Amino acid sequence: MLKERVLSAAVMVPVVLGACYLGGLPFAALVTLVALVAGYEFLTLMRQAGFKPYTGVGLALIVLLMLDAWHPAWALWRPALVALIAAPMVWSILRREMDGFLTGWALTITGAVYAGGLLSHLILLRNLPDGLGWTLLLLAGTWATDVAAYFVGVNLGKHSFFHHVSPKKTREGAIAGFAAGTLATAIAGCFVHVPVWQGLLLGLVLSVGTTFGDLAESLVKRQVGVKDSSNLIPGHGGMLDRVDSLTFGGVIVYYFVLWFVLRV
Repeated sequence: MLKERVLSAAVMVPVVLGACYLGGLPFAALVTLVALVAGYEFLTLMRQAGFKPYTGVGLALIVLLMLDAWHPAWALWRPALVALIAAPMVWSILRREMDGFLTGWALTITGAVYAGGLLSHLILLRNLPDGLGWTLLLLAGTWATDVAAYFVGVNLGKHSFFHHVSPKKTREGAIAGFAAGTLATAIAGCFVHVPVWQGLLLGLVLSVGTTFGDLAESLVKRQVGVKDSSNLIPGHGGMLDRVDSLTFGGVIVYYFVLWFVLRV
């Protein structure tokens, strides 16, 4: 399993870093592809659990949310909001699928916002001034948290951490993840001229946030009785398993920059 995880990471990391460096359309396209795959996995899990979300509608809504992040001047967020509410309803009427409509409607909206709405903040972040530096800071803090938590948890973990959500996570792993993520974020913050104390504070919030992003996805999987969102990525599970930390992390760093650096 470890060998598969390392080999998969060796393939994915250069692709991600290359897209980050290029920015613009290549980065937006990669994030959109990732969000579509993650959203498809979420909606598929719901169908496997016996619910009836509208997969095609959900994926279309994800694209709309990504377009809004890519080009905010188009002001697509209001149409996106309307579409999120109305499109599943219209689709259900056209398909004459009355049974399970309310749960299908709610889960379609949830999947679109979870995968598209949260991950669209990665595009927003990369398009900010010094966006490359901030995006790399996000990745450094997130990856450091994940790697430290995994290796310390596997080798030294003894006490469970939210066992009712994710039985394999340990307090020792979580503490190691918080420490590594905080330090990595503070170091990366030096390259975007963030004071050390502010970088440490952001790092702590980011590492805690990414940990709970991971736990949130585990909660979803536990509710539907599966271990992984899919088997797409050897050693890692599905796309949603791989980006669950970034769903919360991207939001945290984006609004930190917006409110405390750019002061918008």
